[in-house]
Amino acid sequence: MVQAPSGAGGPSRAPARPPLPGGALAPSGSMAGPAAKIGLLGLAAALALWAVFPLYAAGQWLGVGVVAAATALIFYVYLSRRTVPAKYLLPGTLLLIAFQIVPVVYTLSTSVTNYSDGHRGTKEQAIDQIEASSVVRTEDAEEYTLTVAARGSAATGELVFLLTAPDGTAYAGDAEGLTPLEGAEVGPTGRVTAAPGYTVIPAGEANARSAEITEFAVPTGAGTGIRSSGFTSAYEGRSTRVYDSGCDCVTDTETGRVYAADDERGAFVAGNGDRLAQGWQVNVGAANFARFLTDPVTGASFFGILAWNIAFAAVSTAGVFAVGLGVALTLHTPRRLAGRTAYRLLVVLPYAMPAFAMFLLWRSMFNTDFGLVNRLLGTDVDWFGEPWAARAAVLLINVWIGFPYMFLVATGALQSIPRELVQAARIDGAGAWQAFRAITLPLLMVAMAPILVATFAYNFNNFNAVWLTTAGGPFPPDNPIAGATDLLITYTYRLAFGVGGAQYGYAAALSVFIFLIVTLISLVSLRRSAALEEVHR
Repeated sequence: MVQAPSGAGGPSRAPARPPLPGGALAPSGSMAGPAAKIGLLGLAAALALWAVFPLYAAGQWLGVGVVAAATALIFYVYLSRRTVPAKYLLPGTLLLIAFQIVPVVYTLSTSVTNYSDGHRGTKEQAIDQIEASSVVRTEDAEEYTLTVAARGSAATGELVFLLTAPDGTAYAGDAEGLTPLEGAEVGPTGRVTAAPGYTVIPAGEANARSAEITEFAVPTGAGTGIRSSGFTSAYEGRSTRVYDSGCDCVTDTETGRVYAADDERGAFVAGNGDRLAQGWQVNVGAANFARFLTDPVTGASFFGILAWNIAFAAVSTAGVFAVGLGVALTLHTPRRLAGRTAYRLLVVLPYAMPAFAMFLLWRSMFNTDFGLVNRLLGTDVDWFGEPWAARAAVLLINVWIGFPYMFLVATGALQSIPRELVQAARIDGAGAWQAFRAITLPLLMVAMAPILVATFAYNFNNFNAVWLTTAGGPFPPDNPIAGATDLLITYTYRLAFGVGGAQYGYAAALSVFIFLIVTLISLVSLRRSAALEEVHR
């Protein structure tokens, strides 16, 4: 049969696409696909270069290798025609590694070190800081005009001395030493008024950090350093504590005391047990874990806090589930309800508000003397002064802030359940409660059980809910470290970042404990909730 040509009334046939080498067909349509691929690969290359240069400058060769390998893998997968499944799996896998696996591995690696405020760098850096911090003025000490600055925030950033020498040369001095300061603006008094990359600290904030500024020193050589003399001048003097490589020790020339290096603890220790504040980072193995388990103070508080922590997470999860599901069922009724959309918007409002602001607002509402709660109820309850009152207040606040999320999830799950199933049960003689318990709830739990497990895990580490309301209190008179409402996460924060300074290694070890506890509870819960899948079989 002869087919009519196109345009002559017969069916037309689209022209065939020319084959590419290897037998593949050329893509039809515009060049949007290749252009998007080129753009994304270009973005990946740009991000790789952005990450590699700082790693290269810092000598982090492992990081450079990881970035190079990841970039090469991305180019191979998306330029090859044989790795179609990997094109979809690679982005999620890389994000999983970057945001889940790497933080866990880093936390584990930090937990076996003594990384803390006094043990951040290498042994050589610790020696420089010991010598610089013991500098005293000499008769021939060189004077500098000082401007106190910081990297980043003036209130919390790393301190830097912006120094102007007598010849007008500007320098930036930090814990590593002096470096020439390029692009600095120097005022008529010789003080640096602005410098790229640094924030000049105003007088008010400098007063707040005066103790830190007084202790700060810039190493300038063997046995020399620069220290401040007020906020506007500095001097270069000689160290009273000098390191001797022969004995691997530091000698205090004023007292004659010798501090020998203890490479196991990363510190210089005198014969009487005293040690210098500046140390260096070393591997301490399981010492951080043993310290937490064997310390009588922390050990006595741990199990009590753990019990309250589990109760807080369980009650909070049950509370948000009950309230959220109850409201969802009320607004899911088949009967006509005037203003249903408005009610749903009002219910979601707590979830739309910033959580930290809501916690602070509720804290003021529970104030004993001026709080709205006591005024409305006509009571005089010391909500944050009594242990059980404080726990009740924290639970109530957490449920109020969290139930809108569970309401949204329950509403979606209820809408996916066919109404015919419930109607059939009612026709067979089941009451409303029987139909809900036998039909609606099991089907609902199939979708909501994993979310409840995730909610429990979230509430187990709900730092804001406690810290922004009670700060862990009230505290018993005999133990100012562990409060009645403390969770393990707030307890860890207080132990690791309290008055003793930041102890990152210790905090990481406690975080590993919390991680293991949450993982164990979550695994058990997920295994038990897996039985709900039988509902669909």
